Amino acid sequence: MAAEDLVERRSIDVVPDGERHGTAFSQFTLWLGANLHITAVVTGALAVVFGGDVVWSLAGLLLGNLLGGTVMALHSAQGPKLGLPQMIQSRAQFGVRGAVVPLLLVVLMYVGFFASGSVLAGQATAELTHTNDTTGIIVFAVVTAVMAAVGYRVIHVLGRVASVVCALAFIYLGIRLLDRVDLSALLGDAHFGLPMFLLAVSLSASWQLAFGPYVADYSRYLPRTTSGRATFWWTLSGSAIGSQWSMTFGVLVAASAGDAFLSDQVGYVVGLGGAGLIASFLYFVIAFGKLTINVLNTYGGFMSMVTGISGFRGQKTLSPRGRAAYIAVIMVAGTAVALLGKDSFLTSFKDFLLFLLTFFTPWSAINLVDYYLISRERYDIPALSDPGGRYGAWRWDALTVYGVGVLAQLPFLATNFYTGPLVDPLGGADISWIVGLVIPAALYWLLARRDTSHIPEETRYTLAPPR
Repeated sequence: MAAEDLVERRSIDVVPDGERHGTAFSQFTLWLGANLHITAVVTGALAVVFGGDVVWSLAGLLLGNLLGGTVMALHSAQGPKLGLPQMIQSRAQFGVRGAVVPLLLVVLMYVGFFASGSVLAGQATAELTHTNDTTGIIVFAVVTAVMAAVGYRVIHVLGRVASVVCALAFIYLGIRLLDRVDLSALLGDAHFGLPMFLLAVSLSASWQLAFGPYVADYSRYLPRTTSGRATFWWTLSGSAIGSQWSMTFGVLVAASAGDAFLSDQVGYVVGLGGAGLIASFLYFVIAFGKLTINVLNTYGGFMSMVTGISGFRGQKTLSPRGRAAYIAVIMVAGTAVALLGKDSFLTSFKDFLLFLLTFFTPWSAINLVDYYLISRERYDIPALSDPGGRYGAWRWDALTVYGVGVLAQLPFLATNFYTGPLVDPLGGADISWIVGLVIPAALYWLLARRDTSHIPEETRYTLAPPR
């Protein structure tokens, strides 16, 4: 394949049938590799760090990965059908310009995940390059930006390689960990507590739901004839297996190592594996695993920015220079946040995950109800770029439901900087994400089904030439 064919030319425009390629199995390797990394380990560890036991933390994390992963995989199945990035589809629900409301929060998510990933990967990069954490973060960020600029094909290559390399590393680390811990003692100390169980569910559900705003970006090049069911199951299995594997490792490490892990997550995991060449390999695996997911965050971030801005500018395609500029903005912003917050990572990351969940669950609920129940997979794709078209500039019914969905969660939300009034009566349990899915889904279904005149009889495509 020539270099010019490797570099992606498309951004928010629909992918023509002649450029479609791959199979649904590519979603398994991508999402398995994207979840086998140090941040997922830390996320699992948080369930124990904040008071849970091993057994019920693992059960809660599994339930959250399956529930959140199901929602995420339903978004993935939209990609082959429409050939569009995930967030551009939101214009059908929120309006061509109204989609900017959830998009602002999505961009914030990408910057936050870029930053959190850069903190941990920067530590590993610093060890490999014999520099300091600041230099490691910057080097890692630059490599991430270059990969994101190349685009879709290299992202899937990274996923395939990471799914093998990181899986082998986790098998080795798991064996080393089991040699050190008394697994029967950890599993025998089980004491169910609803708040801690729901915290574990919320941590993993938020992890999966946070993929929702960009998951179809990585399935949109699949042939239009690709089975939606196959895309769903390969995405769900890859993401749920990868995340649960990493989080299980995190739970066992946190339960057995305590402060030794909390004070230096990267250093402890590498030390668990050994020294010398093995340590160097594990530092590489940590950096490489984070590279895969950080490239996704950077790529999704620039696409969301383009989607938001183009709704006001009437832009349908993007030049290579424009791609590079948007990617640079995401890289600089994420790196700045990483450098500012690298010393208070663990607690702030937990709050960041749960806070983001408040804003993403109503969006997911509205998008999925519209796609599968109201529009029934039928969209007028040219109209998604026309504020005067059938979807309009602002769709106030969906925006109102979205606002209600966010506000409805606040009484049930539990974070360090805000705790809702209904959290204590529930024993400290955070069920805000459940409220954020159910209420907007029901409200949008009731409102949207009253007027379906904007829905075409079948999906209309436009095949704009690449620039």
